[in-house]
Amino acid sequence: MTERGESDLVRTQNSMQIGSSSIVYVDGGLEIVFDETALPWPGHRLMPSRMSGRIRLEPQIQNDRVFDLDPEGHHIWWPVFPRARVRVESNHLPKGGWQGEAYHDFNFGDRVLEEDFEHWDWARGPSGDQATTILYDAVLRSGARRTLGVVFSKETEERHFAPPDRQMLPVGSWGVKGGIACDPGGTPRLSMKLEDAPFYRRSLVETMVHGDQLAMVHETLDCNRLANPVVRMMLPFRMPRRARR
Repeated sequence: MTERGESDLVRTQNSMQIGSSSIVYVDGGLEIVFDETALPWPGHRLMPSRMSGRIRLEPQIQNDRVFDLDPEGHHIWWPVFPRARVRVESNHLPKGGWQGEAYHDFNFGDRVLEEDFEHWDWARGPSGDQATTILYDAVLRSGARRTLGVVFSKETEERHFAPPDRQMLPVGSWGVKGGIACDPGGTPRLSMKLEDAPFYRRSLVETMVHGDQLAMVHETLDCNRLANPVVRMMLPFRMPRRARR
């Protein structure tokens, strides 16, 4: 991803272009064309490299409802496609790309995250052939806790449930702590690291929720770390900035 200035943004009702990358809503799904520069990063690449290709996202479940993440409604979460299929095409990837399970959501609000949250854990994974389970566990600056468990299905309306208690996962390489809901007597297992940064982690995690064995994409956001001036100085080294005036 590249941060760009307002002059690089072109937006319509069904499309958005930022620099040389774009996203279009067409035929009930999303078409994404990307053409970006990936920066050097330990364990991934030693030099900057170009990354371009195309992504097609086809929803299996769609949702029109949004959720407040805080009592005042400053921060909103919308799981647009709780479950989907994705096809990625790029000459920069082995075998020219891949296809598999997918998900699409977005967050928006009128205040910065670190102003109202200390941290949160989020997880999403398929449950059976027709459904998907999503977990949210956030701690606000007030000390209040916001937990959410919801199952989206093709066949029925969304179902809400109280998640079991959070159990801790191994600490990340940068010291970021995270956890996930897991039934009493069970132990969640981190099966693969996907992203491990000073304020954010993304992993594949196996857990048990109300008797269901789930393989979930899990993320932890540490807003205290995100607000740290030293961490903020590091952001341009991970995400380049190209702003035209």
